Amino acid sequence: MPKDPITQCAELIRRSRHTVVLTGAGVSTNAGIPDFRGPQGLYTSRLYDPEKIFDITYFLKDPKPFYEFAYDFISLEAKIRPTATHYALAALENSGHLKAVITQNIDGLHQKAGSKNVMDMHGNFLASHCLKCRKIYDYSDLKTMVLRHQIAHCSCRGIIKPDIVFFGEDVKYYPQSLELAQNADLFFVLGTSCVVYPAASLPQFVPGKIVVVNHSKIGLNMYNIILEVESDIDTFFNKLMTTLKGETDR
Repeated sequence: MPKDPITQCAELIRRSRHTVVLTGAGVSTNAGIPDFRGPQGLYTSRLYDPEKIFDITYFLKDPKPFYEFAYDFISLEAKIRPTATHYALAALENSGHLKAVITQNIDGLHQKAGSKNVMDMHGNFLASHCLKCRKIYDYSDLKTMVLRHQIAHCSCRGIIKPDIVFFGEDVKYYPQSLELAQNADLFFVLGTSCVVYPAASLPQFVPGKIVVVNHSKIGLNMYNIILEVESDIDTFFNKLMTTLKGETDR
């Protein structure tokens, strides 16, 4: 096996029959979305109190802190675009080299880039629903209300909640994600420190080879990690897609 990590990854992808990717906030930082646990992140800057904005019990009592965060997040979302990594993963799926993306992110950038088989374990803002009458709202409806600095309410006067997973709620797509991991002969861990469960548990169920790409070393100790790359993720995937050029142009 070649020692160069780009060449090695390209060869692994060519040989794989069931490649799956797990992504975290690190794949979206180059899009302008701060890593929640990074130096300027939500959990370290304390610009918002995550124990209030993402706690379902607190949201039901007082949704204002969440909607203050949502205003800033949605204002930011309007300006951001998918990164080179998002587009690379969509191209790999389109060419048949990638089965699915499992993501902990709520930004919807995988879908924006063109990925179709996406397991949003923590949900996203793309749809919302009324907690009282269950009416479904699309993203444009929610965005209009949020950008007016409003707490989103339904016509029935119930509170509208985006379909993101709050503390105290079950994650989405866990059975599907677990099955994908259990069948993976190649599993990429991208831009995540693997500290948030249950997503962080998925690598332990992978029978195949694991490749980790992150800007810094992570505390994932698995016997089947065959490659761990400390790199800017976009730089890595730009080089990888150049190596695979022609095999992903379908």
